[in-house]
Amino acid sequence: MSDLAIRVVNLGKQYRIGGPPTANRTFREAIMDSLTAPIRWMRGERRSIETFWALEDVSFEVKQGEAVGIIGRNGAGKSTLLKVLSRITRPTKGRVELYGRVASLLEVGTGFHPELTGRDNIYLNGAILGMSQGEIARKFDEIVDFSGVEKFLDTPVKHYSSGMYVRLAFAVAAHLEPEIMVVDEVLAVGDAEFQKKCLGKMNDVTKQGRTVLLVSHNMGAINQFSTKTVLIRNGKLVNFGPTNEVVSYYLSGDQNKNSDFRFDPNKDPNSPISFTRLTVIKKNNEMGEEIGVNDGFKIRIEILAKRLVENADIGIRVDNQIGYPVFTSALSETTKSLTHFEKGVYKYLIEFPPTFLTPGVFRITFAIHTPQVKIHDFLDNLVTIKILETGRHPLWQYAGNNYGDVFVNLPWRLEESRKS
Repeated sequence: MSDLAIRVVNLGKQYRIGGPPTANRTFREAIMDSLTAPIRWMRGERRSIETFWALEDVSFEVKQGEAVGIIGRNGAGKSTLLKVLSRITRPTKGRVELYGRVASLLEVGTGFHPELTGRDNIYLNGAILGMSQGEIARKFDEIVDFSGVEKFLDTPVKHYSSGMYVRLAFAVAAHLEPEIMVVDEVLAVGDAEFQKKCLGKMNDVTKQGRTVLLVSHNMGAINQFSTKTVLIRNGKLVNFGPTNEVVSYYLSGDQNKNSDFRFDPNKDPNSPISFTRLTVIKKNNEMGEEIGVNDGFKIRIEILAKRLVENADIGIRVDNQIGYPVFTSALSETTKSLTHFEKGVYKYLIEFPPTFLTPGVFRITFAIHTPQVKIHDFLDNLVTIKILETGRHPLWQYAGNNYGDVFVNLPWRLEESRKS
């Protein structure tokens, strides 16, 4: 007996952009359109029909009991893939083989009726997902306990928050006990505690020999949950394998590896102050994004104030390769106050000391803002830095891969020593 849960072979999904209207036409409009078609053809008139492939030649296999992540940028085709796997959307070409019952959680509250109570929607949604009435009744208390909405069980779900919606929807889908479970980014709606609870439930599902596919932009969740990961870019599968390797490729090799960024100061005419240039500088004043762990580097920031901006600050946030913040830093930490930027050009240099960031991939976000009032310019995950292990520091010789994200040279002082 095959141990396959999913086989995807040369899968493609094509959509049409534009073209003649096909919906909401009257019978008279349809008849006139048909009668005038020969005249339009003789005149050389053509209606432009543009198509694009949301998925193209995607092939992979997933075994029973595997936890597989699906990652990629917005618009890459991740959700389209899940819809095809869930048999919501028909593929244009290729085929999908599913070995077992599939439960899908693709959108918050799919299959819920807003006028019905939470109790009624458990039965309704469970029936839509393929559960029998007896199966729902047997698992009803578990579903309610997992969702945490017991207090509002007899309240119409139209009064639920989006978080309550997704908790109840996930609780029903998770207790279906399908052979294959497909989950989209909807978990981002829940709070941190519920996300942890969901990941725990999905881990339990895989331990029972069932298969789970999870789409997420949270690389921490993907690393924690999945053993293999699919990376999709522009509708094509570009990488599939062990999660740590695919995530590392996505966050480093699949990103823009620029080290000198220039921006149009008029990109936002309403902003009084904005970034105009950011440059990564290595030793010997060379530009580049690959830095030896013992070398350190600098980032030069150039900004333009078009008019007076009072009480503003410039800040950066450094994230590690799975998207968790490592630390933040702000201009106000040095100046001990917010800055009044008069009209003009300003240049700042941030120095990252040697042996500070440990070997790995880091991404840096930049912002100019008036604290708690307005963000004037924001460059999310703009710079990607790769810190290379050089082996020239004693720490790297015995620490293995357990570096953490930063190495801090704290002051150590011997208070007492007794020799025998």
